[in-house]
This record gives sequence, structure tokens and C-alpha cells, in this order.
Amino acid sequence: MKQLFLASLLGTTLAMSTAALAAGTDLKTLEAAAKAEGEVNSVGMPDNWANWKGTWDDLAKLYGLKHIDTDMSSAQEVAKFAAEKDNASADIGDVGAAFGPIAVKQGVTQAYKPSTWEQVPAWAKDADGHWALAYTGTIAFIINNKLLHGSEAPKNWADLEKGKYKVSIGDVGTAAQAANGVLAAAIAKGGDEKNIQPALLMFAEIAKQGRLSLANPTIATMEKGEVEVGVVWDFNGLSYKAKMANPDDYTVLIPADGSVISGYTTIINKYAKHPNAAKLAREYIFSDAGQTNLARGNARPIRAEHLTLPADVQAQLLPNEQYKKVTPIKDADAWEKTSKALPQQWQEQVIVEMP
Repeated sequence: MKQLFLASLLGTTLAMSTAALAAGTDLKTLEAAAKAEGEVNSVGMPDNWANWKGTWDDLAKLYGLKHIDTDMSSAQEVAKFAAEKDNASADIGDVGAAFGPIAVKQGVTQAYKPSTWEQVPAWAKDADGHWALAYTGTIAFIINNKLLHGSEAPKNWADLEKGKYKVSIGDVGTAAQAANGVLAAAIAKGGDEKNIQPALLMFAEIAKQGRLSLANPTIATMEKGEVEVGVVWDFNGLSYKAKMANPDDYTVLIPADGSVISGYTTIINKYAKHPNAAKLAREYIFSDAGQTNLARGNARPIRAEHLTLPADVQAQLLPNEQYKKVTPIKDADAWEKTSKALPQQWQEQVIVEMP
């Protein structure tokens, strides 16, 4: 955890805080400029998501930064940055990986590379520092062991295909989690962002057997016993499991034959009224303390392999070895096109096979 910078805020520092300091700025100078601004306003970073509360509390305690968040979707965040421009009410946002490049194309971001930049994998960051995934989501299975009635719990997609239990993936037309679940299955079966046909064939067979459940895998449907095996982001699965009356009845795992890894990135508003506070927030998010905060919210930190997490926090995550066969999205443009076509393909090739 970085030391609180106690130097007095002289007039020159106050002058510097009116504009964003350069990305290579000394951290103590950045801290002073952020303290002079006094606040950081976020969008899409509510207290109860990925334990953002821990980070906002730390920034208040260490640097005196006041904070307000307005929760909204990734698309809404980018649109807000673009619409408000010089009347910006938000300094920083947290968006799905696909929206980082979109925000850059729209010219609404500014760059900042935190001091731990080299420990962020190349696939998970913009070369110029406009975005970088702070935590990841990997498609996983959540299994209600009590509902499998003696069936062996699936460890991979191949098991899922030949099992006897119902599979809940959710609405691929509206949920990014469900769409990425299809992509994960495709990758495990030799497909990719351009070719999800292997996954469609697999789910069509599951549907034909009457094993495709239309129940969306959420904590509500799981508590009602409507989900036998759910396809979910790992952080959702772990969060659901932790909230159950009997967590030991549930298993969360990454399918051993392959999955897809994505995540969420902060974007700093080009027009931010508190740009240095936003940059300091990103710096803290990528620090050991900030990454640990995310892990406390069941989100796997992007620097997971470089951290020694407290034992109780590590126990909330899946072991690093489960992620050996996960694949990041390599062709975002192709996946964007494929995911737009997916709802109709799902209806025509999978849903039509249900009894």
C-alpha cells in the first residue's frame, strides 16, 4: 500500500491539478494533484460489484477523495462520456472488455499506465494506456451437486454434452455471459470467434435430449433449485455459491478442455473534471491492495499470478492452475459480428430442437 503523501499543497500543485498530469508523472506529484481535486466520480462501479466499496473507502482514507457512483451499463457509460463532454459529471468508469476499444475509437478516453503496467498481460491492455483489464471473468460451470441425482459432475464441455442433467446457459440474445458461454464451448471444440458452429451443434444435441433449461442461472433460480448445471462467469458462480445456505452443495470450476477469458477495464474520461483523482484511482486499483480488494469481491485480479493474497481471500477464488487452458478473445471485431448473429442462429439451430 502506498504511503499517504503528506507534503503541503502549494499553489503550484493546485495549478497542476486543473489539468491531467502526464502518464509518467511521479506518483507523489499525482497524489498531491489528486488530493487537491478532492473527489472522484465514477459510473458503473457500485459498492456491491467486485467490492469497489473497499477501494473507494481506501481512497477516502488515504487521500481524502470523496466519491459518488452512478450505476449503468457499459454502453451507457461510453455514451455519457461522449454526450457530456466539457460538462462531464463522471471521471472514471468500468466497462466490459469489448467497450474499451469502442471508447477509444469514440475519442472519449485519456491514457494512464499504472506503475504495475508490465505485470498486465499484453492481451488485456491498450498499448497506449487508454484501457487495461483490472479483473477477469472466465466462463465456468456452477453445479448443484444435490440435484445431479448420482450423475457425475461435469469437469469439461465433453462431460456436459454426454451428461443426464439439465444445462442452464441463459438468454444468448441479451446476456453477454450467455453469449460468451457459447464462445467458450466453441473454443473448447476447435472453433473460434468466427466459427461457433461446434458449440451450436453441441447445444442443439443437449436441447434435443430435453436437457436445455430456459432458467437463467442466477442466485434466485439457484435458490429455487431450478439450476442443475449453470454456465456463468467464474466471479458470478463464486459469489452465488458464497451466498447459498449450504455453499458446500455447489461446485464452481473452469471447464478443463477450454474456456474464454474476458474482463472489465477502467476508462478515464477525456473530459474528466478530476482527471488526476481518476488516474490515482486506476493506480490504486492495479496496486497489490487494490487487486486484493477486487479479489475480496470474488473477481480474479489481472495480476493474480504476481500477488500473494491473504489465505482467506485466496480461498474465495479458484486455483490459478484451473486457468491454464483459458483463451482471451483474439479477434474482437469478428466476435462482435458473430455475437450479433448469434441470437437468430440460437433460435434456428438450438431452440427449435427442444421437445
